Amino acid sequence: MAPKTERIEFLRAVRQLRRVRSFYAAGVLLWAGSAVWSGRQAPGSREMWVSVLLLAVFTALLVTAGLSLRRLAVPATGRPAHHAAPHRATGSRHASAQTHAQAHA
Repeated sequence: MAPKTERIEFLRAVRQLRRVRSFYAAGVLLWAGSAVWSGRQAPGSREMWVSVLLLAVFTALLVTAGLSLRRLAVPATGRPAHHAAPHRATGSRHASAQTHAQAHA
């Protein structure tokens, strides 16, 4: 039972890393835009340097999350991630099989 639990936790961690990576990518875009905007409005201002610093931080976090995802590549198991519910025979199928068996007996 432990390997299945470990796999579920592993997939959960990968899914969370993907969400965090998306958040960091949005942060990179936001701070890049802010750095450009403040750089045009007041070159060399404190706001511009804060935006550049936060851009560097979010870029580093994005790269770290991307490398972690690459290192934690999901191993292929040959099975789909989501399984459909098992198909159950309905009463009508059983009835028709019984009728068919009786007709040939």
